[in-house]
Amino acid sequence: MIAVRGRLAELSSAQRAFLLDRRPTYEPDVREKVTRILLDVRSRGDDALRDMVRRFDGVELAEFEVPRALWDNALATLDAQVRSALERATHNLTTFHRAQLPADLEVEVEPGVRVARRSGPLTAAGVYAPGGSASYPSSVLMGVVPARVAGVSEVVVCSPPGPDGVPSAAVLAAAALANATRVFALGGAGAVAALAYGTASVPRCDAVVGPGNRWVLEAKRQVAGDVRIDSPAGPSELLVLADDNADADLIAAELVAQAEHDPDTAIVLVGTSATLIDAVASALVSRVTAASRREVIEAALEARGALLIANSLKDGVEFANLYAPEHLLVLTECAAADGEGVRTAGTIFLGPDSSVAFGDYMTGANHVLPTGGASRSFSGLSTLDFLRWWTCQEVGPAAASSLARDTAILAETEGLPSHAAAARLRGSGGESQ
Repeated sequence: MIAVRGRLAELSSAQRAFLLDRRPTYEPDVREKVTRILLDVRSRGDDALRDMVRRFDGVELAEFEVPRALWDNALATLDAQVRSALERATHNLTTFHRAQLPADLEVEVEPGVRVARRSGPLTAAGVYAPGGSASYPSSVLMGVVPARVAGVSEVVVCSPPGPDGVPSAAVLAAAALANATRVFALGGAGAVAALAYGTASVPRCDAVVGPGNRWVLEAKRQVAGDVRIDSPAGPSELLVLADDNADADLIAAELVAQAEHDPDTAIVLVGTSATLIDAVASALVSRVTAASRREVIEAALEARGALLIANSLKDGVEFANLYAPEHLLVLTECAAADGEGVRTAGTIFLGPDSSVAFGDYMTGANHVLPTGGASRSFSGLSTLDFLRWWTCQEVGPAAASSLARDTAILAETEGLPSHAAAARLRGSGGESQ
């Protein structure tokens, strides 16, 4: 049931490469097909989207946009307990993401030379919420709430249509609760293309954010040169770092919880003894057998699951930094201290009470996170993803005279004499030298 099992120090080079390089073998084929989808949407717009909805979702849509009345009704008729949970998640997300808003700054770098940095929201942001075998209202909140906190005026949600031609009621209710501005029944790479480039129906956005499957992930990679994306947020990942104090059944529960997302999910346990690994393996059998999404979980564990024994916690931390997981759960006697040693993870959960599921829904942290080792370079979605910065520079007369000579020297060194002349004009009382 597990793809890789054994001692960390004894892994073959092929096994280590398999674990660390999580870009799948099918990627070249996906890349080529996504490129064609993006080009089709750019050239044919709504007609291309209509064909894709018919082909991939099995429905005919005259209009892609979901009327506001439908989302408002979805929220009004939502189960009271579900609504309460979504409202609590929205509150926590708003609280944490509002705290991320940056302050403007101004610095006098030397007398008479003032440089300031200002920030402001993007005009429009596109939020992708996965659909298909499951619906994800939480992903709607994770994208829309920080965009609204940042001050984005138009926040557009795309989510695949169900058999009735619209996203799930829970997704629509979340869009209403988070105060999105528009919702479209569109999924996959076609939705990413529509948000990035615009069509007659879908507005062009300045950013495209949100998690998705291999098609969405590849589409976001390809449009990244034209619009901002959050990070390569693909299939879920979890690495658990545990010592012998950890509860084997609790570990198994966490592994199964993440594995039920997607057959492409990557699930790894790094423990400090064979005894712990064996106990977790036994607990996994029981939990997987009883799971309602058993087929998905088994496929994930067979494809990307690993149970590894580290010679020490230090070796486990070192491997975690190399692996760079989306989620890291630290279940050790000194979880906070051991977690400090990991610098490459999308988000870190410390201690046995800090379930990854809490972060998926309720803590206020964002669950849209870099996957596939991308946390070495990317960060999770935040308020900052919906802001842009610019600088303001002001130089006084005396400072201009002081800067002129050195500026001219550097300009002439770079072969730009007109730059030098412009600088000298400020340092000569108005006459070029």
